[in-house]
Amino acid sequence: MQRSEILIVGGGPTGTALAVALAQAGRRPLVVDARTADAARNDKRILALSHGSQQILDRLGVWRDIEATPIGTIHVSQQGGFGRTLLHAADYGVPALGYVAAAASVSAALTDRLAALGLAIRHECEVTNLAPGADDVLASHGGADGAPLAARLVALAEGAISADDDAAVSSRDYRQHAVICTASPAAPHGGIAYERFTPHGPLALLPFGRDYAVVFTAPDDRSDALLELDDTAFLGELQRCIGNRVRLVAAGARARYPLLLRYRRDPVGRRTVWLGNAAQTLHPVAGQGFNLALRDVWNLADTLASAGPEADPGDAALLERYARSRRLDRIGAIGFTDTLIRVFSNDFAPWRLARGGGLAALDLLPPLKHFVAKRMMFGARAWP
Repeated sequence: MQRSEILIVGGGPTGTALAVALAQAGRRPLVVDARTADAARNDKRILALSHGSQQILDRLGVWRDIEATPIGTIHVSQQGGFGRTLLHAADYGVPALGYVAAAASVSAALTDRLAALGLAIRHECEVTNLAPGADDVLASHGGADGAPLAARLVALAEGAISADDDAAVSSRDYRQHAVICTASPAAPHGGIAYERFTPHGPLALLPFGRDYAVVFTAPDDRSDALLELDDTAFLGELQRCIGNRVRLVAAGARARYPLLLRYRRDPVGRRTVWLGNAAQTLHPVAGQGFNLALRDVWNLADTLASAGPEADPGDAALLERYARSRRLDRIGAIGFTDTLIRVFSNDFAPWRLARGGGLAALDLLPPLKHFVAKRMMFGARAWP
């Protein structure tokens, strides 16, 4: 049996970021991942990183190694209605409101940083069962040696939440899919990101290199049709939804994934903590998911560091302190994304007028707009 102080399950960006944060504080976590060694570096996802996430990644010593495109302006509007809001980085004294990066670039930088700190990820090691006890957790796995692992704290930092435990998990199926691809603009994008609310769901165009990363939300039954369109027809549908704000000339290969809200009511258990997608899976509107995960990581590492190197990392009181520190931010992000979808994903005329008025008012009230911008950049740190 191999024993470690902290076992991190998941070698993706969230789990690796936690390992780096703990290693920088002098701890030696064991990281296991069910996938092969090249999986994270071949991750095709594109991540929207807030300004606050950029600060965390910089503190982890990896930001300089991540290829990221800055977002200088965010343009928010609704299809078929008046009202729009513009957010500019210069108005808030930051170099960018956020950044867009390939998940593979983020994973590679974090994995290389972990190696520089003298730690490696154990790949092809799928944890199949956890048995928490009074002093440690026994983890069964499907690794090569098969010997169980024991840790004083297990951090589940990757993978979607299972809906099996209804007592611990809340969920909502939005009955939507995100169709994702890249699209090329006719002219340089100038660092402008677009969030366009349509009757079928939000459409996001995020500057990514010279192109845009596209997240096109559609009802379940319509997503099949979007995938089946030829490139010209799909580009036309995309252009129709975004309007004349930007002209697109080409679109890349498309993929899709279902959208839902699922979260653990309590992110801690007996000598166990859940972070990132293992704690909460959010709708991609406003790009909150991975940014919330990084704040989970930073708060957990900070909570353990504040307890001192001799403290038991799986102590119930310590984990409850972490959970309390995350409560406001988790509730805020979950409520923020869920409310946006409920309010904006419909074509009910009175709601459309109210939304337009809200967007126009937001643009005319700098204190309110400033709060919204800070909320997107820093999460609960925006709250007074």
